[in-house]
Amino acid sequence: MIYLQHYLPIIISSASVYLFIILAIRVFGKREFAQLSIIDLVFVLLISNAVQNAMVGPDTTLAGGLVAASTLFLLNFILKALTYRFPFFQTFITGQSIVLIYKGEVHEENLRKAHISINELIESIHEHGSSSVKDVDLAVLETDGNISVISDDFKKRSIKPRKRRKKLMA
Repeated sequence: MIYLQHYLPIIISSASVYLFIILAIRVFGKREFAQLSIIDLVFVLLISNAVQNAMVGPDTTLAGGLVAASTLFLLNFILKALTYRFPFFQTFITGQSIVLIYKGEVHEENLRKAHISINELIESIHEHGSSSVKDVDLAVLETDGNISVISDDFKKRSIKPRKRRKKLMA
């Protein structure tokens, strides 16, 4: 019982931080799930460092860290089960796919909502083997950040990850 009193604040803090970060990602958009840029990677690393103390507080012991990690794993398992069981919950967490091109016409409003430039979209359709926007029957930004492109009257379909403007240097 004494252990529960000691570790309950870590469990509550870890759960709160986990849910906050999911909500914040949902609010600020799914711009890049498929491929992280340097900016996204640095952001993830800094967020994890920033919230560490909020989760474990002064308890920097191995047990405190394991309790925090176990809480995160358990919450992740529960959320994945909920999104599998209840499709509306998955839509709430991950959002919906966004149509970017339909029958050769670009939906510029959706491009703005997704923060995708016309140049990024054109690059993506070229990667899928289409030479111009007019050749594309359907291009969709999927919930995982990939852009799916269907062209040639739906005979040729391909899905490739969206690339960033700047490449990581090896």
